Amino acid sequence: MSIRTYADTSVYGGPYDEEFAETSRQFFAQVRAGRFSLVVLAVVEDELAEAPPEVWSIYETVLPEATVAEITEEVLDLQQAYPDAHILTPTWEDDALHIAVATVQGCDLIVSWNFQHIVHFQKIPQYNAVNALQGYDPVAIHSPREVINDDDTLGEKR
Repeated sequence: MSIRTYADTSVYGGPYDEEFAETSRQFFAQVRAGRFSLVVLAVVEDELAEAPPEVWSIYETVLPEATVAEITEEVLDLQQAYPDAHILTPTWEDDALHIAVATVQGCDLIVSWNFQHIVHFQKIPQYNAVNALQGYDPVAIHSPREVINDDDTLGEKR
């Protein structure tokens, strides 16, 4: 059974970032293999609009199999709850939106290379505390490096 996963914008650019390239490629290989079932949001498309074509192509490749999420009133209310709880400032509302969409959509996992506002050891329990107060289940938040199954990709390295 695949893991319902929300990947923020940083993950789509990962294969073209020297630091994150190999792990990001492994993550998307595992998406294509069915290990992860992606949930996507139009905001990611907006954020990728200025990206190089090769980054956009990764998004287009996974889009046909992905669940496309809507921005609902429920999502917007949860998005606002994070700055209200002083986890993020309003400047980072798109980061709060990523967390809110994944939570409302019932994702098991959020993956991101954003270590300042999303994959942050102090913020993750705060997001989940707000989620619990709002009646949502917790969501695991990790970098792609933490969630790839190296056993699945060993054959590709040979």
